[in-house]
Order: sequence, then C-alpha cells, then structure tokens
Amino acid sequence: MEKLKFEFVVKTSENPKTNVICITSIMKENEMFLIPEKLQPVKLHDAVTKTHIFQKYGNIQFKGYLLEEITSTTQQQDSTKEISTEALTKILQNLADFKRESRQPNLKKLSEQFVLEKFTKKTSSVTQWMFIFEAECSRIGVDEEIEKIQVFRLFLEDSCLDWYNSMLIKHTINSEWCIWKKSFCETYVNKGWTPIRYAFLFKYRQGSLLEYAPKKERLLLEINKLIDGPTLIDLIVTGLPNFIVDEIDRHKLKDTEDLFSNIRGLEHLLNKKIVEKRGIESESKIKQKNVADQPCRICEKERNSVSFRI
Repeated sequence: MEKLKFEFVVKTSENPKTNVICITSIMKENEMFLIPEKLQPVKLHDAVTKTHIFQKYGNIQFKGYLLEEITSTTQQQDSTKEISTEALTKILQNLADFKRESRQPNLKKLSEQFVLEKFTKKTSSVTQWMFIFEAECSRIGVDEEIEKIQVFRLFLEDSCLDWYNSMLIKHTINSEWCIWKKSFCETYVNKGWTPIRYAFLFKYRQGSLLEYAPKKERLLLEINKLIDGPTLIDLIVTGLPNFIVDEIDRHKLKDTEDLFSNIRGLEHLLNKKIVEKRGIESESKIKQKNVADQPCRICEKERNSVSFRI
C-alpha cells in the first residue's frame, strides 16, 4: 500500500481566542495535493486513512472533491499569495508601528548625553550656544524638527521658559525648527559691549590659576570663536598676576594647552606669595598693637592713670 504524508497546520478559527488543527495537503512520493480551505479542519478527517480514492489519473479525492496537485513552484507562489492577502498587511503595519515607537525615544535621557550647559540670562553668546546645541543634536541623533523643539525646552531656564511657552501658543510644537531658532537668537542676542568688556577685562582674583585660565578662554571664545591662538594666549596671560607672568616663557607657548601646563607648574609660587602676604599682615598687626598699648610721653611723665593712644 502506498504511503501518504499529511501536512498538519495550526490555524486561527472563527473565534480569535481558539485555534484549530488543519490538514492543508497530502503528499505521496514527489507529488503534493492541496486540500481546499473549507475542508482543512481535522475534525472532517475522522477516517483520513480510509477516504483517499485514486482515479486513473492519480489525483486524490476527498469527499467527492478532486484535490489539486501542486508542485514546489506552485506551493511557493500560493504561499506568497496567501501571505500577501492575509498576513502581509498586518506584518507591515506591525513593522511600521515598531519603527514609529523606536523613533520616539526618551528625550530626557537623551538630553543627559548632551555636553551643553543650560541657557540662562547669564549666557554671554546665544549664537555660540545655539551652534553647540545643534551640533549635539546631530551627534546624539535628534534629527526630527519636533524632537529638537521638545528637547530644546530641557535646556532653558528662568524667563527663557516663558519665551518657550509663548512660542508654543503662537506656532505650536509642529512648526519648523528654523522658526524657533531664528526667534530665539533674535530675542536673546546681546548687542551691547558688556560681554566683550567682561571677557577682555576678566582677571585672576583668587583660587587656583587653573580655574581662572580655562574660564577666561571660554569667555573669549564665546564672543569670538575664530580668535587666533597667539592672541588668545596673550589675553589670558594679561589677566594673571605679574609675578606669575614673569615666570612664563612666551616663545615656548604654541597653544593654550602649553599655557595651562606652565600655569600648573607655577601654582606653588601663588601659594608662597599668599603665605608671605599673611606673614607681613600678621607682623604689621603686632607692631600696631604694641604701639597702641604704649601711653603718650606726657602721660608717662605725669604718671597719669589715664593713658592716651598716639
């Protein structure tokens, strides 16, 4: 007796919550016969081993239906057609939803990766700040305009948040990023000389020399990021104490890193100067105290009980 192979497939029934086992095809040797969909449920095949009847053409019959023979090519075409009509739309929809969800990252977490300080009313250059903000957006992968507008709010403080809320009312969050950028730069651009004056006249007052030098460099670059290296070095050095400047060889400085390295090696001179200054002040106070405690010569001669300070 010839052996037959049956292909069993679990399919969804009319009730979406349940599945049914179906026989989709019958195979013998190198031939395959497709069972119509309405005859596939296994409950219809209670005597599957007894129901196959062969005609002289070799095709299998089931309950009076002549089963269609399919080849591997036909099976592949039917499979592709079945996917296209039944599942392909759903698969593509799920894929689109997945991509959409992946394009909606947690902007707050992304903002933590930005190497950028928040913009406040004390920020000296809005143009430079905006340049860094857009560069960080490109680096982190915040490319969509609506995402830029959303993450932009996380870097604003003080009255800048009022400006942001006003823009939301006027243009909504779905507007173009260039509108927000232009309005922000025009609103907070500093047209006066105050930041320039402050950057050029900023000098060392107290603390570490390496705290002063990078801050001075930042202030100068904020007002002019195209400033040349030698000029930048000269302006930083002119804000240092003279006894520190005299110890720096100007011709050995090629960039600000060389300057910072030299300054680091001169911190001990600053500490020594502070100790000497404190010693002089202490000695001066002692002398003043001794003079103040001495009575005037007239009182000393008259041995007056009341002493007058000179």
